[in-house]
Amino acid sequence: MASAPLAVRMRPRSIEEVRGQRDALRPGSPLRRLIEGGAGAGRIGASSAILWGPPGTGKTTLAHLVASSAGRRFVELSALTAGVKDVRAVMEAATRDRDLYQRSTVLFLDEIHRFSKAQQDALLHGVEEGLVTLIAATTENPSFSVIAPLLSRSVLVTLTSLTDEETEEVIRAALDDERGLDGGFTVAEDALAHLVRMAGGDARRALTALEAAAGVALDDRPAGRGLPDRADPAPITLTHAEQAMEVAAVRYDRAGGQHYDVASAFIKSMRGSDVDAALHYLARMLEAGEDPRFIARRIVISASEEIAMADPTALQTAVAAMHAVAQIGMPEARLILAQAVVHNCLAPKSNAVYAAIGEAIADVRAGKGGAVPAPLRGTETARRAGTAGRTGSPGSYVYAHDEADSVATQQYLPDDLVDADYYHPKARGFEERIIERWAWLRSRLRGR
Repeated sequence: MASAPLAVRMRPRSIEEVRGQRDALRPGSPLRRLIEGGAGAGRIGASSAILWGPPGTGKTTLAHLVASSAGRRFVELSALTAGVKDVRAVMEAATRDRDLYQRSTVLFLDEIHRFSKAQQDALLHGVEEGLVTLIAATTENPSFSVIAPLLSRSVLVTLTSLTDEETEEVIRAALDDERGLDGGFTVAEDALAHLVRMAGGDARRALTALEAAAGVALDDRPAGRGLPDRADPAPITLTHAEQAMEVAAVRYDRAGGQHYDVASAFIKSMRGSDVDAALHYLARMLEAGEDPRFIARRIVISASEEIAMADPTALQTAVAAMHAVAQIGMPEARLILAQAVVHNCLAPKSNAVYAAIGEAIADVRAGKGGAVPAPLRGTETARRAGTAGRTGSPGSYVYAHDEADSVATQQYLPDDLVDADYYHPKARGFEERIIERWAWLRSRLRGR
């Protein structure tokens, strides 16, 4: 076991050792009942589970914990290599174990989203009859990748990436635990921060990086000092951590000033149309472990705040990127984000929409804006005021589609804002085409 990777040696042996997933493992949750076993576990809730979450969040660990409770037999298959024949062999063995030894079986199926419909169908009988407790793991949304009958027979457990604090706990536990580095190494604070940041919420990646950094530190240890132990530990420095991960430490603090400085520079670079600068700051955020969803939201905001009607397709690209990032995740998400950044940078810029809504809000906050003109009020209000209907009395609503140009000359704004002029399109990109039309519309609408 000592030769096994650190991530394997440090696999939690109980719920208490699991870092993160507080919601999924809360007392009384279906997954916790599965792990704790007991008479009630099989009767209350689903007896199988689909674990959905990013890599390194504990899917395999939780499956092992389910198997270890009540002495269940653990069988692991990977959808990358297993087929229907392998599934049937597991079911036959599970039937023998149940009938001969009264022992239940846990089948852990990794990457179930890679199983075809026919392969997933082969699981149904065993799950339905209770031959196996299926623990299936996937990094993709099960609603799209797992067949409905299997979903209905399982509880869906959503796992989340570890927080920085939880990742740090994982690393510190591995430094001290006898199964891990057993106190033979210390880690400098800046090295620890680097390992946490580069792990990106992935416990397995954090432990793999720590093990590699310890190896580099061991190589730097003077030959005469022997192997490190608790009495004479080897220090792991930032240089060791950088060499182990082959990535220079990014000077970026996700919780401090650097976070806001880099994010601000990123936004201003897109506003300034500097593609190279924007991509640089994008890379800095990604390499520092910034949540790609945070970056995607900033790109969407920029598309409306800085570009808007100068290129309406920028918002379409940004929104599509935001949804794609949520579905795909890193590292591929960097390509999607980069495409949206380049679009924002190259698009013509206009803050006319941003300025217009700002002015409108300022007027509302200043108390302007009286009663809604009678013809525009809701049907019941208009009926009581005697202005119901499309046309008729001088105060009635004029239905735009009854007009030749589908533009009705009538008052839309309250009396005290009848001359308000918020939107001023700029002669840039697509918005340049709007200038003449908006001038004509304002003139027609207001009877000038």
